Amino acid sequence: MLSSMSEYRFYQSYRIAIEEADDIRFLVEKEDDSGNFVYIDDGKLVDVSVTGLGFKTKERISSEDELRVSLHFKGFSLDLKSTVVRAFSDSHNEELIIYGVEFEEEDFGDLKKFIEAFVHSFSHERLRECLSKSALKERYTSSNEGMEMFSLLLSIFKDMTNFGRREDFINGVLQDVVRNVHGSRASLFLINTEENELQSIAAFGVPKEDLKFDYRLGVPGAVFTTGIPLNIDFRKNTSRIKPDDPEHRFGVEPKSVLSYPFHNREEKVVGVIMILNKRSFERFNSEDEITLKVLSLVLSAIFHDYDPISEKSTIRRFSPPFNREFVLIGKSQVMKGVRESIIKVKNLETPLLVNGEYGSGKSLLSRIIHKEGPRGPKSYECVTCGGKEEDAIWEELFGKGDLGGKLANSHGGTLVLQEICFLPIPHQKKLVEVLSQKTIEGSTVALDVRLHTTSSKDLEGMVNNGEFNKDLYEFLAQTPIEMPSLRKRGKDIEELISYFLKNECKKQGLLEKTMSPKILGKLKDYDWPGNVKELGNCISRMVTYNPKSHTISKLPDQALPLYDQTKSTYQVFGDIPFASDYSIPLKDRMALIERKLIFAEIKRNGNNKSKAAKAMGISREALRKKLLQADKIIESLETKNVVPISPNTLISSDDKEAA
Repeated sequence: MLSSMSEYRFYQSYRIAIEEADDIRFLVEKEDDSGNFVYIDDGKLVDVSVTGLGFKTKERISSEDELRVSLHFKGFSLDLKSTVVRAFSDSHNEELIIYGVEFEEEDFGDLKKFIEAFVHSFSHERLRECLSKSALKERYTSSNEGMEMFSLLLSIFKDMTNFGRREDFINGVLQDVVRNVHGSRASLFLINTEENELQSIAAFGVPKEDLKFDYRLGVPGAVFTTGIPLNIDFRKNTSRIKPDDPEHRFGVEPKSVLSYPFHNREEKVVGVIMILNKRSFERFNSEDEITLKVLSLVLSAIFHDYDPISEKSTIRRFSPPFNREFVLIGKSQVMKGVRESIIKVKNLETPLLVNGEYGSGKSLLSRIIHKEGPRGPKSYECVTCGGKEEDAIWEELFGKGDLGGKLANSHGGTLVLQEICFLPIPHQKKLVEVLSQKTIEGSTVALDVRLHTTSSKDLEGMVNNGEFNKDLYEFLAQTPIEMPSLRKRGKDIEELISYFLKNECKKQGLLEKTMSPKILGKLKDYDWPGNVKELGNCISRMVTYNPKSHTISKLPDQALPLYDQTKSTYQVFGDIPFASDYSIPLKDRMALIERKLIFAEIKRNGNNKSKAAKAMGISREALRKKLLQADKIIESLETKNVVPISPNTLISSDDKEAA
């Protein structure tokens, strides 16, 4: 049965049409009743995609007929087997049938390479036409194949275009989109990092020279600063109309507006599209929103290399949380306190000390304070204080010979000493001397650097035990911030899961996934002794081991967290850091496994450590010492940059059956 013409139009929206001048040699064979393959003489290639192709012929072919397809283009050859999955009548010739052919998944890679070679031969004008046509076929977004083809066209367009051609393309596609959504005025705004203004680089219905303003003003400013699209009917929402807003510079009274942000390759918002006043005097509809969303994807590809930060830029918050490179996720009370602390300390010049457990996000907090502060555009240098020879740490800090160290290289910016609790005592004494005098031995240049330090140990306790220099601690502790463990911010777990899930799917090139309520509940109930880092690693494994599932509802052992509370008999499983690294002494690995078992028992006893200790037949003090010993082992291994073998499973399937 032939498919409908509406389906045919959808089919066309994510295919590249073949033109007469294209030098593609196409041959197709059909298996006859005797099992032999015979050529279809009048077979003519119509279109290609990243998963298949279309051809037309007078021959009648069923879905059960096996086909052999050969493609040749400029020395690139491809021979594939397939069957017909779609059939359409040719609107120009009723005798001809257009057949849609899709290939096996293992052939997609070869087919994509063939199409890349073919598309690279296009003129700039033809490529632009293909891209514009795909962009305005909004329904492609419901198809994996369509998105894949669109991404291919974008990447090739990005490689081929230059600034001169960009302007022509942008003006052309903006006019097409405005006509498509029946708008009356439109503009595309790009952030000017020198003036801290949104400036029009393309406009429809109004001179672009008249359109530049503070990046915080009006609808474009709101979309730029939040990264959230807006569709507003001003006739029903008169409170949004302000005389000084840029919407009034278009020469007409604003009645309706539709605006979308676009980003660079770092997912920072760099500009805004805005369309004004739908001609039907109605609000822009959902189809208009999809069209503008697609246009934003096109513009994001065009401006992938645009950097929104310069020496003169005062703008720091370019995008919403999920799109920022460095962001604190969470709305719990303790995280509100952390954000308040950031506001208080970001503009200071005093040393910063960030305390917190392993994996809690200390380095991230340091990076955010640097970015949000006046030194944000300048250098950010990091030195890890543990796991290295004393001389190596010294050379990294102060340099060797004519080579300057990171202390000198961070002039004007920020220097971070990660896990300063492991800095050797001799270096501590020298460091406090250099920092107090604000000069490096042998240099006449005064130090201009803000010092950040992180520590997973109690430095004050180390001072009392003679393990850390008192003068250095007093110097560092002028501005302390505590990064809370994930156990103290349980309300943030769901938001963190959403954040990691979205980022990991994007990283692996997959459509965005969701969690089933059962799995989400299991993750929320877990203690996360490895904090945010452990959660992020767990989500990464979950995506890796569920590549085809849209909703993650089942988890293989390699992707599971520590504790499965859905079973009547509690089982430990998942990724135990360093447990399978045989270069580490067995007693240390056993201590880490014991640590996991202890946390599991604590959870089973309602987080009551005394009850857990009693259940294990040990004292509470013995429990504390075991955990402390295991934490010291982890800290030592992490600072030595020991990488765990992952994923691994503590209990094998054979062990489970035996149990």
